[in-house]
Amino acid sequence: MHFQKLWVPALAVLAVGLSYQRWGWPGVAMALGALVMWALLHFTRMLQVLKRAAHRPVGYVDSAVMLNAKLRKGMPLLHVVAMTRALGALQSPTDTQPEVYAWTDGSQSTVTAVFLAGKLQSWDLVRQQPEASP
Repeated sequence: MHFQKLWVPALAVLAVGLSYQRWGWPGVAMALGALVMWALLHFTRMLQVLKRAAHRPVGYVDSAVMLNAKLRKGMPLLHVVAMTRALGALQSPTDTQPEVYAWTDGSQSTVTAVFLAGKLQSWDLVRQQPEASP
C-alpha cells in the first residue's frame, strides 16, 4: 500500500479539525486557504516544468553523463523532467507499468530510466563509443 497517497489527505483533515477546535470557523477558513495555496503552488510548479519541456525536443538532454550522476532512486518523474527540461522518449507501451523513458544528448549517449508508479526505480547510461580513425 502506498502510504504517501494517504498521509497528505489525513494531514489536511487533521489540520482543518485542529483549526476548528482551536479557532472555530475562522481557523477552518485559514486552514482551507493554506491548503488551497499549497495545491496551487504544486500546480504552478508542474505547469512551469511542462512549459519548459514543451520548448525542447522529446528525449533530448544537454548531458546524459550529468543526468546519470544526478539521478537518485525514488525521484518522481516530474523532478526528472525538471532536471532534463525535456520530456523523455517513451520506450515502453503506453499505459503499462513500469514506464521506460530515454534521454539522449548530442554525443548520442543515452540514459534510459525505469519508473514504477511515477517513481524512478533504475536507470542505465549507454555511452556512444568514438569511431576509431584510420
